[in-house]
Amino acid sequence: MPRHLAIGDIHGCYRALRTLCDFVELRDDDVIITLGDYGNRGPDTRAVLEWLLQLEEKYDLKPLRGNHDVRMLRARKGKSGLRELMTVGGGATLKSYSSSKGNSARLADIPKEHWEFLKRRLLPYFETETHFFVHANADPKLPLAEQSEETLYWESFNDPPLHQSGKIMVCGHTSQKSGRPRFNGNAICIDTWACGNGWLSCLDVDSGTIWQASQKGKTRHLSMEDL
Repeated sequence: MPRHLAIGDIHGCYRALRTLCDFVELRDDDVIITLGDYGNRGPDTRAVLEWLLQLEEKYDLKPLRGNHDVRMLRARKGKSGLRELMTVGGGATLKSYSSSKGNSARLADIPKEHWEFLKRRLLPYFETETHFFVHANADPKLPLAEQSEETLYWESFNDPPLHQSGKIMVCGHTSQKSGRPRFNGNAICIDTWACGNGWLSCLDVDSGTIWQASQKGKTRHLSMEDL
């Protein structure tokens, strides 16, 4: 049976992402669900997006859209969007695309394939028979197809009740600065602050195994039973 692997908010943390993928020991039939927020704050958005483009050539990748991905696209529409991006770590994103060390790049320096990935490839949600995956949150009273963008991409994790579908929600967005995912029996948040001093987390929703890697290259195992 294929594993369904959810990876939390990456935020430009390429070293943590590569270390995590090696630690998990990806299999050819894995379904990999990335929960969004690929850029901003961390140092290497460019490498993260290039790695995801490579991953989808070999694996069944389900990349979700996060609020920081929305912000990157907004930045292309005008100066106000660019100013907003810069207030949430967009400077690190642009720097990762710079052709010379220490200098910032322009939005125009971001390759077309990266913009296409952010604009056309990202999903609002994904679901299996037992779980559903969103970036931020979901209204428990509404079907997934009727969720608002505000809820899916921006709403904080607030210990929600069980969704009407009966499925467990897997989300990111609300950083758990303890470095441990937050689980209330109905939903689990696996944004464990990779871009701070925390960890990038990967959850196998079927087995409950959690792998974590840090920007310093450290790794550790957890389990849903530990939460």
